[in-house]
Amino acid sequence: MGYAVKEMFLTLQGEGVQAGRRAVFVRFAGCNLWSGREQDRASAVCRFCDTDFVGTDGDGGGKFADASALADAVAAKWGGEPERRFVVLTGGEPMLQVDAALVAALHDRGFMIAIETNGTLPVEPGIDWVCVSPKAGSTVVQRSGNELKLVWPQPGSDVDAMETWAFDHLLVQPMDDARGAANVEAAVAMAMARPRWRLTLQNHKALGLR
Repeated sequence: MGYAVKEMFLTLQGEGVQAGRRAVFVRFAGCNLWSGREQDRASAVCRFCDTDFVGTDGDGGGKFADASALADAVAAKWGGEPERRFVVLTGGEPMLQVDAALVAALHDRGFMIAIETNGTLPVEPGIDWVCVSPKAGSTVVQRSGNELKLVWPQPGSDVDAMETWAFDHLLVQPMDDARGAANVEAAVAMAMARPRWRLTLQNHKALGLR
């Protein structure tokens, strides 16, 4: 199958357990929680998205004919020695496009594969690091993985239920919107009240990274 990618770039992972790690980010076009049209924003499940996942016109983006072509492009972005290769599949919602062929092609090129997903679709088997970021109002079916990253505050989130899911790490991240410091205070308060949760910040924004 073909793949539509908004953008692809080499950077450092800015958040979560893998923060600080060199990574190729592949941002897939499209999301199942928002059509991408501005007129639909008011009815979207996820109203706080801070990324542009519409189209294929971003840096490194485009349409890739097959898994081999996309994996070759990822390897070219990494460059240098093929050691400790790490790719982050994100979006939008990457599981609208990620399949077994792409997982195999990236593994063949020596990449550890991470995915950042809203969890409304099951993650393709074989992905090495699974990060689920649930959105209030959606139905999460991927209830296991390496890290659960909850953007906070999100009214309507069932935090008690999330604590029964099978994740190695539970992370709470302040929502990046106009409320600023109030969201940081809310996220800190949650981590203080619920010791299973750890605070994570978007370090890439503070450092001016992509």
